[in-house]
Amino acid sequence: MPKIFKILDKFKIVYDVTDKILMTICKLLLIADILIATLTVLQRYLPNAIFPPIPWAEQMVLTFMVYMAVLSAAIAIRRGSHIRMTAFDKYFPKTLVKVSDLISDLIVLILGVIMLIYGGKVCTGPLARFAKYESIPTLSKMWMYLPVPIAGAGMIIFELEAIYQNIRSFFVKEEKAADSEEAQTV
Repeated sequence: MPKIFKILDKFKIVYDVTDKILMTICKLLLIADILIATLTVLQRYLPNAIFPPIPWAEQMVLTFMVYMAVLSAAIAIRRGSHIRMTAFDKYFPKTLVKVSDLISDLIVLILGVIMLIYGGKVCTGPLARFAKYESIPTLSKMWMYLPVPIAGAGMIIFELEAIYQNIRSFFVKEEKAADSEEAQTV
């Protein structure tokens, strides 16, 4: 089994690049969110002649927040910082905890597939194609639904990594134990 793990460990670059891309997108969206919200507040206190109102600001802030929420959920999977129930983990055998982690990762992987498939259908469906933002009539609502399939793809990638790490943990400990036994006999 160690040869397969050495081969699969080479895919870590895909996970790292995906993580950096999603994190960069979230950072840029946060900066844009802060700038638009700041401009909106300034517009309220400055005369319209100096700073005209921004009719699309609220919808863009909300859209960017939706992007950040679903994309950061995928990032949380990679970092292992999503909400989990671990209160009873210390009372159960480690193997049972690993199996339950693997099952939960498989369920979240299924959620990622659903988000990718059905989110893609919503993005290409009539609602997204023909509906427009009220304050920006030239902008399709497809942009509002687009983060769902993107986050689904990110969740799939990061869950595959988590599942791989869970499966690997069943075998790596045994290898380390076997290696330490060999070292003691030599």
